[in-house]
Amino acid sequence: MLSRLLNMVYLLMNKETVTAKELAERFEVSVRTVYRDVETLSMAGIPVYTRTGRNGGISLTEQFVLNKMLVTKEDQEQILAALASLRETGAGREDETLEKLGAFFQAEPQNWVSIDFSDWSGRRKEMFEEIRKAILSHTVLSFDYYGQYGEMRRRIVEPMQLLFKDYTWYLRAFCREREDMRQFKILRMKRMTMLEEKFKPRQIGFREENQKEIAKDQQQVGGEAFPQISLWIDKKEAYRIYDRFEEEEITVLPDGNFKIQMNCILDDWVYGIILSFGPSAKVLEPETVRIEIKRRIHEMGEKYAES
Repeated sequence: MLSRLLNMVYLLMNKETVTAKELAERFEVSVRTVYRDVETLSMAGIPVYTRTGRNGGISLTEQFVLNKMLVTKEDQEQILAALASLRETGAGREDETLEKLGAFFQAEPQNWVSIDFSDWSGRRKEMFEEIRKAILSHTVLSFDYYGQYGEMRRRIVEPMQLLFKDYTWYLRAFCREREDMRQFKILRMKRMTMLEEKFKPRQIGFREENQKEIAKDQQQVGGEAFPQISLWIDKKEAYRIYDRFEEEEITVLPDGNFKIQMNCILDDWVYGIILSFGPSAKVLEPETVRIEIKRRIHEMGEKYAES
């Protein structure tokens, strides 16, 4: 009975007037039962009323639910916008929900964001779809994973969340091998499969997991957490500067060249960014980074010398 009453209220929210006969046919009950339900709703404080005669029927007072929920017009827009963005992730039945709430709020959702999970080859989109299914269905994933030094190991994880940060997609998951929360770069995940095993989500905070992950990464590369790196970059690279660095990290020098000061983890990605500027960039400090860049340039030179 409770389910029928709730569905009746929802139906009345989306239609101005519904006849008792229509409600009876929809819920497969008698017209007499419908009127008893109307009386029950009224006694519960739901302002439902009936009108007789031509165009008569059962209705709710206008704006009843919005007043009860204290949902402002701005709140309605935020809810619809959030659902519209959720639709871009393919998370579930958001189209149906958007249609219902849009009709209820008498507003059109604004599709303010578009997300394309695919790469140019189109293969990665299938991978994101599998990850999405695994997260929502609490299904264990297995994949080969390449560490920051190129070593490859098979990982079995309990997927929790997709994360996009600093130009890169990550999978947050509980790693069965490490028995802890981990972040895996999507680009390093290969030959992924969904297992038949289901899991119960663990109550582990991601903030604590991030701090531990950062600390372990820094121990492996022998550096402090988020050391500051200072770079000199030629002004001819200006078109790349504002794509790659935050505004507060950039200083325009009197001669038009740039000085970059950024705090980041020292890993292959950072060294790759620095090297990508070629002779147009120079590390000013710290000395450890200057030495590592020199070593990598020397190693590259030897490779070309061999050929």
